[in-house]
Amino acid sequence: MEYLWKDRKRFLGMPLSFTRYALSEDRLFLSVGFFSIKDEEILLYRIRDINTSRSLWQRLFGVGTMNIQSSDKTHPTLELKSVKDPMRVKETLHDLVEEMKAKRRMRFGEIMGRLSPVGYKR
Repeated sequence: MEYLWKDRKRFLGMPLSFTRYALSEDRLFLSVGFFSIKDEEILLYRIRDINTSRSLWQRLFGVGTMNIQSSDKTHPTLELKSVKDPMRVKETLHDLVEEMKAKRRMRFGEIMGRLSPVGYKR
């Protein structure tokens, strides 16, 4: 599989971790562990919101944390800690999410869950 972006959780700006992140055209991946590995993935069209935060120490080392809210049942919140250049990654992810939603012709009701396009519950 070809990834558009890959990184690791960073410590003091260096990728010294067994937490790995990757982004493909249609999915976001999180892999944690060395001996026992736990993998999570979110389909991009299910992502609802992307937030970033950068503490003073993170800003000094050029990293930040991304919080991703999704409609995924098993993992509705995904946190990507200490990624390099988080604002650039956020914009790349946002563009891909919008592209995937357009390809799947997502309706307002599908994005908002149980609400129909006019805002009434089904």
